[in-house]
Amino acid sequence: MNNKIQTQGQSPLPMHQQNKRVDIYPILRFFKNTISYFLIILISYKATKAQTNDYSIIQVPAENVQLTDSFWLPKINTIETVTIPHILQKLEQTGRIKNFENAARVLAGKKARYNSGMPFDDSDVFKTIEGIAGVLTIKTDSALMQVADSLIAIIAKGQEPDGYLYTMRTIIGRNKFWWLSAKGWVFRTLAGKDRWMREEKMSHELYNAGHLYCAGAAYYVATGKRNLLDIALKNADLVCSVFGAGKRKIAPGHQVIELGLIDLYEITHKTEYLDLSKSFIEARGNTNRKYETNSKHIAKNGDYWQNKTPLASETRAVGHAVRAMYYYTAATEIAMLTGDEKMKESVERLWQNVEGKQLYVQGGLGSEWIGESLGDDYSLPNETCYTETCASIGNAFWNYSMFMMSGDAKYIDVLEKSLYNNVLSGLSLKGDNFFYNNPLAVRGQDFKHRNSWFDVPCCPPNLTRLLPSVGGYAYAVNGNNLYVNLFIQSKAEIEVNKIPITITQTNNYPWNGHLRFTIGGETNTDFNLLIRIPGWATNQAMPTDLYFFKNSIASPIEIKKNGVSLKYEMKQGYAVLAESWNDGDVVEVNLPMNVEEVAAHPSVLECTQKIALQRGPVIYCAEAVDNDDKTSDIIIPPGTI
Repeated sequence: MNNKIQTQGQSPLPMHQQNKRVDIYPILRFFKNTISYFLIILISYKATKAQTNDYSIIQVPAENVQLTDSFWLPKINTIETVTIPHILQKLEQTGRIKNFENAARVLAGKKARYNSGMPFDDSDVFKTIEGIAGVLTIKTDSALMQVADSLIAIIAKGQEPDGYLYTMRTIIGRNKFWWLSAKGWVFRTLAGKDRWMREEKMSHELYNAGHLYCAGAAYYVATGKRNLLDIALKNADLVCSVFGAGKRKIAPGHQVIELGLIDLYEITHKTEYLDLSKSFIEARGNTNRKYETNSKHIAKNGDYWQNKTPLASETRAVGHAVRAMYYYTAATEIAMLTGDEKMKESVERLWQNVEGKQLYVQGGLGSEWIGESLGDDYSLPNETCYTETCASIGNAFWNYSMFMMSGDAKYIDVLEKSLYNNVLSGLSLKGDNFFYNNPLAVRGQDFKHRNSWFDVPCCPPNLTRLLPSVGGYAYAVNGNNLYVNLFIQSKAEIEVNKIPITITQTNNYPWNGHLRFTIGGETNTDFNLLIRIPGWATNQAMPTDLYFFKNSIASPIEIKKNGVSLKYEMKQGYAVLAESWNDGDVVEVNLPMNVEEVAAHPSVLECTQKIALQRGPVIYCAEAVDNDDKTSDIIIPPGTI
């Protein structure tokens, strides 16, 4: 599918300037048009080439990967048939969809009320449509597409003529609006006569816009329809007219618009979107805005919003965990797209801090309930940690972007840990109940059951954004290299150096470590097959020293091609198989699936004399309901494992 917006046939001149010039000599007109034609081709070629080379490692999209496994495919089916319908019902019941209809009423001069209570409620609708797009990318579901189109039609009616789209302000106007959060703190979120007056803190106008952009781009890629994309582009053009170089300088209160602008840039190649995304990143710590706070627990001077220190000077990740993950993901992608080496150094430094001093053993992030925030280095309490599902989803996004920038398997190791553990714990097997936060230990707390909804329901639609796209994280290409990152039984169609091949995975991962890859394609096709050898298979609990296996002994991993052992080189966590491939060639890898005792760095005082149990990528949980509420009494004597 061509993801670029088609502009062929459109005049390069504005409409009012067309047909005002008459050429007397046809031959001159021929050469002028011919030269212009080739110039247009050359410009288009350069734009396409620049975009192609922006990412040295290219993700193989989920639409090219047909899942056939018994682990992920049933979960995606559940997302399609249970989770998305459940969320849509809740969006309707809580008035989030009605808000767009009421915004349209206000624009028509009628009275209406804002039905839901939060300033970011529009984003829940946008995220759900992005989740629908994820399903439609890999499956045909005309009924689900019809639902999405109906929602988009309602959204369009709530957009103001100049592109502004934020139902709370459209409906409420210039009045002040108060909302009460789940924790009982009162914030004045909508104050001032103008748009974006409280954006740096709590209005979430640009946050909502960011999710609109992500959804519009995703729905266009999945369906080829521009209905939501056009709404997003109209809004983005308005935002670009207000913010950026030489205009208003601001650090959005909740990051995500940076990622949304990148999505629009990748489709349109309109550099203003990329420039504005970078401008939002560079504004952080440079806006000189005084941040007051209602609570001593909220990080002061902008830490909560990651706005105290510029990215280039930041040595430690701080503040709201979800905001941080979206922030660092966008900065990583901008570093790739613009070649900004300083920004690249910054995200690498922050990655070492987050994954080396602030990550929980199951891939969760955010140790502080107050402010849903990252805590001090090595401060990782088990019972009082927050570890929001959205933060783990954001960490997965960030680590995949870090992989695309570097080609290092350590980032996929962290992504896999987060994906199989903290992300999936946020969704029930049935698909209609959720965990918002995911503490590692519960004592005397009512945390035995997931909830069907939340006052701030960001996690449920966020899960629908990620899980249907999991096949898109399995493979990537870079020149003559084909990366195998995730082990999911599937068949993928991939081009390596413009040569089409297929690769079929047969496995029962994550329960069994025997992996089988069958190559299909032309005879004597030369390319490098890079198979990730997970750190946990080579005696490495984490690619940092934050966690380690206590008693494990690493052993060589044998790889066979057509039953014959291969010699291979290890490079950045990948077994590099530089071979000439024929149709039907089979590669076999057997990863050891030992039960490992995971211990933490001595500085993590909360984990002194504690261990976690891991087998393959899965961290195991001792459930109270299975152990007569006596999980705190479980003792594992030395030598048991």
